[in-house]
Amino acid sequence: MDARVKAFGMRVRYFRKLLGISQDDLAEKAGMHRTYIGAIERGERNVSLLNILRLADALEIKVKELFNVDID
Repeated sequence: MDARVKAFGMRVRYFRKLLGISQDDLAEKAGMHRTYIGAIERGERNVSLLNILRLADALEIKVKELFNVDID
């Protein structure tokens, strides 16, 4: 598992929890399936650009906030 993909998933989870919504809620807002959201958060999916844009919109954040991570 690539550390960058895992870090991205952790950011998605962080912002989802900050909003106080479930994976089901995020999936509905983003037009995705709940299991896909879970796989993203666990770092199991390499997310496409269009889905990144949809996630940022659903999380009510700017795209760049999903990438604000330090990877060594």
